Amino acid sequence: MTQLTLVIGNKNYSSWSLRPWLAMKQFGLEFNEIRIPLSKSQDFSAKIQQYSSSGKVPVLLHNTQTVWDSLAICEYLAETFPTLQWWPEDKAARALARSISAEMHSGFQNLRQNMPMNCRTKYPGKGLASGVQQDIDRITSIWQESRQKFGVGGNLLFGKFTIADAFFAPVVLRFVTYDVQLDTVCRDYVESVFALPAMQEWINAAKRETEIISQYEF
Repeated sequence: MTQLTLVIGNKNYSSWSLRPWLAMKQFGLEFNEIRIPLSKSQDFSAKIQQYSSSGKVPVLLHNTQTVWDSLAICEYLAETFPTLQWWPEDKAARALARSISAEMHSGFQNLRQNMPMNCRTKYPGKGLASGVQQDIDRITSIWQESRQKFGVGGNLLFGKFTIADAFFAPVVLRFVTYDVQLDTVCRDYVESVFALPAMQEWINAAKRETEIISQYEF
Protein backbone atom coordinates (compact mmCIF):
# COMPACT_ATOMS: atom_id res chain seq x y z
CA MET A 1 0.00 0.00 0.00
CA THR A 2 1.32 3.42 -0.90
CA GLN A 3 1.48 6.08 1.77
CA LEU A 4 1.02 9.78 1.05
CA THR A 5 1.88 12.53 3.51
CA LEU A 6 1.58 16.23 2.76
CA VAL A 7 3.53 18.73 4.85
CA ILE A 8 1.82 22.13 4.85
CA GLY A 9 1.93 25.51 6.57
CA ASN A 10 -0.92 27.40 8.22
CA LYS A 11 -4.19 26.92 6.39
CA ASN A 12 -5.01 30.58 6.98
CA TYR A 13 -1.93 31.93 5.23
CA SER A 14 -0.16 29.27 3.16
CA SER A 15 -1.42 29.66 -0.40
CA TRP A 16 1.27 27.32 -1.72
CA SER A 17 0.09 24.55 0.63
CA LEU A 18 -3.54 24.92 -0.42
CA ARG A 19 -2.87 23.98 -4.05
CA PRO A 20 -1.75 20.34 -3.73
CA TRP A 21 -3.93 19.83 -0.64
CA LEU A 22 -7.05 20.87 -2.56
CA ALA A 23 -6.11 18.80 -5.61
CA MET A 24 -5.53 15.70 -3.50
CA LYS A 25 -8.84 16.18 -1.71
CA GLN A 26 -10.76 16.79 -4.93
CA PHE A 27 -9.38 13.64 -6.52
CA GLY A 28 -10.16 11.53 -3.48
CA LEU A 29 -6.62 10.64 -2.43
CA GLU A 30 -6.13 9.56 1.15
CA PHE A 31 -3.16 11.21 2.81
CA ASN A 32 -1.70 12.15 6.15
CA GLU A 33 -1.24 15.82 6.90
CA ILE A 34 1.58 17.43 8.86
CA ARG A 35 0.98 21.11 9.62
CA ILE A 36 3.96 23.30 10.51
CA PRO A 37 2.94 26.90 11.23
CA LEU A 38 4.86 29.42 9.14
CA SER A 39 7.55 31.38 10.91
CA LYS A 40 10.92 32.99 10.28
CA SER A 41 12.35 31.29 13.35
CA GLN A 42 15.14 28.73 13.29
CA ASP A 43 12.72 26.29 14.89
CA PHE A 44 10.44 26.45 11.83
CA SER A 45 13.35 25.97 9.47
CA ALA A 46 14.61 23.00 11.47
CA LYS A 47 11.17 21.36 11.41
CA ILE A 48 10.87 21.72 7.63
CA GLN A 49 14.42 20.43 7.14
CA GLN A 50 13.26 17.14 8.63
CA TYR A 51 11.19 16.62 5.49
CA SER A 52 12.83 18.66 2.73
CA SER A 53 16.14 20.38 2.17
CA SER A 54 14.26 23.20 0.43
CA GLY A 55 13.17 24.50 3.82
CA LYS A 56 9.73 25.37 2.43
CA VAL A 57 6.20 23.99 2.36
CA PRO A 58 4.47 22.16 0.83
CA VAL A 59 6.32 18.85 0.74
CA LEU A 60 4.90 15.55 -0.45
CA LEU A 61 6.22 12.32 1.04
CA HIS A 62 5.31 9.20 -0.92
CA ASN A 63 6.90 6.01 0.36
CA THR A 64 10.61 6.82 -0.07
CA GLN A 65 10.05 9.71 -2.50
CA THR A 66 10.17 13.37 -1.45
CA VAL A 67 8.68 16.03 -3.73
CA TRP A 68 8.60 19.75 -2.98
CA ASP A 69 7.11 22.79 -4.74
CA SER A 70 3.36 22.87 -5.37
CA LEU A 71 3.53 22.47 -9.15
CA ALA A 72 6.06 19.64 -8.95
CA ILE A 73 3.85 17.87 -6.42
CA CYS A 74 0.77 18.13 -8.63
CA GLU A 75 2.66 16.90 -11.69
CA TYR A 76 4.08 14.00 -9.67
CA LEU A 77 0.60 13.04 -8.50
CA ALA A 78 -0.72 13.22 -12.07
CA GLU A 79 1.98 10.75 -13.13
CA THR A 80 1.49 8.51 -10.11
CA PHE A 81 -2.31 8.34 -10.41
CA PRO A 82 -2.83 8.59 -14.20
CA THR A 83 -6.39 7.27 -14.19
CA LEU A 84 -7.54 10.50 -12.50
CA GLN A 85 -8.21 13.48 -14.78
CA TRP A 86 -5.70 15.95 -13.31
CA TRP A 87 -5.45 17.90 -16.57
CA PRO A 88 -8.09 18.40 -19.30
CA GLU A 89 -8.35 15.53 -21.76
CA ASP A 90 -8.38 17.78 -24.83
CA LYS A 91 -4.86 18.66 -26.00
CA ALA A 92 -5.55 22.36 -26.60
CA ALA A 93 -7.33 22.69 -23.26
CA ARG A 94 -4.51 20.84 -21.52
CA ALA A 95 -1.93 23.19 -23.06
CA LEU A 96 -3.85 26.22 -21.84
CA ALA A 97 -4.35 24.69 -18.38
CA ARG A 98 -0.62 24.03 -18.04
CA SER A 99 0.25 27.51 -19.33
CA ILE A 100 -1.99 29.38 -16.92
CA SER A 101 -0.95 27.18 -13.99
CA ALA A 102 2.70 27.96 -14.71
CA GLU A 103 1.90 31.66 -15.08
CA MET A 104 0.14 31.63 -11.73
CA HIS A 105 3.00 29.69 -10.19
CA SER A 106 5.65 32.23 -11.20
CA GLY A 107 3.82 35.53 -11.54
CA PHE A 108 1.42 38.04 -10.04
CA GLN A 109 3.89 39.30 -7.45
CA ASN A 110 2.02 42.56 -6.84
CA LEU A 111 -1.14 40.69 -5.95
CA ARG A 112 0.73 38.23 -3.74
CA GLN A 113 2.55 40.92 -1.80
CA ASN A 114 -0.32 43.34 -1.32
CA MET A 115 -3.25 40.96 -0.95
CA PRO A 116 -1.85 38.08 1.13
CA MET A 117 -4.11 35.09 1.62
CA ASN A 118 -6.08 35.35 4.83
CA CYS A 119 -9.19 33.18 5.21
CA ARG A 120 -10.25 34.40 8.64
CA THR A 121 -11.18 37.98 7.94
CA LYS A 122 -12.38 40.51 5.37
CA TYR A 123 -10.46 43.54 4.13
CA PRO A 124 -12.73 45.09 1.49
CA GLY A 125 -10.92 47.65 -0.63
CA LYS A 126 -7.52 46.99 0.93
CA GLY A 127 -4.37 45.99 -0.92
CA LEU A 128 -4.90 47.92 -4.15
CA ALA A 129 -1.32 49.08 -4.41
CA SER A 130 0.50 49.87 -7.65
CA GLY A 131 0.34 47.01 -10.12
CA VAL A 132 -2.33 45.00 -8.27
CA GLN A 133 -5.18 45.96 -10.59
CA GLN A 134 -3.09 44.90 -13.58
CA ASP A 135 -2.62 41.48 -11.95
CA ILE A 136 -6.36 41.26 -11.27
CA ASP A 137 -7.16 42.19 -14.87
CA ARG A 138 -4.81 39.52 -16.20
CA ILE A 139 -6.25 36.86 -13.91
CA THR A 140 -9.83 37.68 -14.86
CA SER A 141 -8.93 37.58 -18.55
CA ILE A 142 -7.44 34.10 -18.00
CA TRP A 143 -10.63 32.94 -16.30
CA GLN A 144 -12.82 34.41 -19.02
CA GLU A 145 -10.80 32.78 -21.81
CA SER A 146 -10.71 29.38 -20.11
CA ARG A 147 -14.43 29.40 -19.36
CA GLN A 148 -15.35 30.61 -22.84
CA LYS A 149 -13.18 28.13 -24.72
CA PHE A 150 -13.29 25.04 -22.53
CA GLY A 151 -15.76 25.56 -19.68
CA VAL A 152 -18.60 23.48 -21.10
CA GLY A 153 -19.61 20.63 -18.81
CA GLY A 154 -19.09 22.29 -15.45
CA ASN A 155 -18.61 25.50 -13.48
CA LEU A 156 -14.82 25.47 -13.31
CA LEU A 157 -12.13 26.74 -15.68
CA PHE A 158 -12.21 23.64 -17.87
CA GLY A 159 -15.61 22.42 -16.83
CA LYS A 160 -14.50 19.82 -14.33
CA PHE A 161 -11.89 20.37 -11.63
CA THR A 162 -8.25 20.29 -12.76
CA ILE A 163 -4.86 21.31 -11.40
CA ALA A 164 -5.48 24.75 -12.91
CA ASP A 165 -8.36 25.31 -10.48
CA ALA A 166 -6.13 24.25 -7.60
CA PHE A 167 -3.57 26.84 -8.64
CA PHE A 168 -6.09 29.66 -8.76
CA ALA A 169 -7.86 28.62 -5.55
CA PRO A 170 -5.73 30.95 -3.36
CA VAL A 171 -6.66 33.82 -5.70
CA VAL A 172 -10.32 32.96 -5.19
CA LEU A 173 -9.82 33.31 -1.43
CA ARG A 174 -7.96 36.59 -1.92
CA PHE A 175 -10.75 38.00 -4.07
CA VAL A 176 -13.29 37.07 -1.37
CA THR A 177 -11.18 38.53 1.46
CA TYR A 178 -10.55 41.83 -0.33
CA ASP A 179 -14.00 41.98 -1.98
CA VAL A 180 -12.55 42.40 -5.47
CA GLN A 181 -15.22 43.53 -7.92
CA LEU A 182 -15.71 41.02 -10.74
CA ASP A 183 -17.77 40.50 -13.86
CA THR A 184 -20.48 37.83 -13.88
CA VAL A 185 -18.31 35.07 -15.38
CA CYS A 186 -15.53 35.54 -12.84
CA ARG A 187 -17.89 36.03 -9.92
CA ASP A 188 -19.64 32.77 -10.76
CA TYR A 189 -16.27 31.03 -10.95
CA VAL A 190 -15.22 32.39 -7.56
CA GLU A 191 -18.48 31.22 -6.02
CA SER A 192 -18.09 27.75 -7.57
CA VAL A 193 -14.55 27.24 -6.24
CA PHE A 194 -15.40 28.73 -2.86
CA ALA A 195 -18.33 26.32 -2.50
CA LEU A 196 -16.30 23.16 -3.12
CA PRO A 197 -16.58 20.94 -0.01
CA ALA A 198 -12.79 20.63 0.15
CA MET A 199 -12.40 24.42 0.05
CA GLN A 200 -14.93 24.78 2.84
CA GLU A 201 -13.03 22.17 4.85
CA TRP A 202 -9.81 24.17 4.40
CA ILE A 203 -11.47 27.49 5.29
CA ASN A 204 -13.14 26.10 8.41
CA ALA A 205 -9.83 24.67 9.58
CA ALA A 206 -8.12 28.01 8.89
CA LYS A 207 -10.66 29.80 11.05
CA ARG A 208 -9.83 27.49 13.95
CA GLU A 209 -6.13 28.31 13.81
CA THR A 210 -4.82 30.73 16.41
CA GLU A 211 -1.43 31.78 14.96
CA ILE A 212 -1.17 35.39 13.77
CA ILE A 213 1.42 36.54 11.23
CA SER A 214 1.37 40.34 11.32
CA GLN A 215 2.65 40.82 7.76
CA TYR A 216 -0.47 39.06 6.45
CA GLU A 217 -2.83 41.26 8.48
CA PHE A 218 -3.97 44.83 7.89
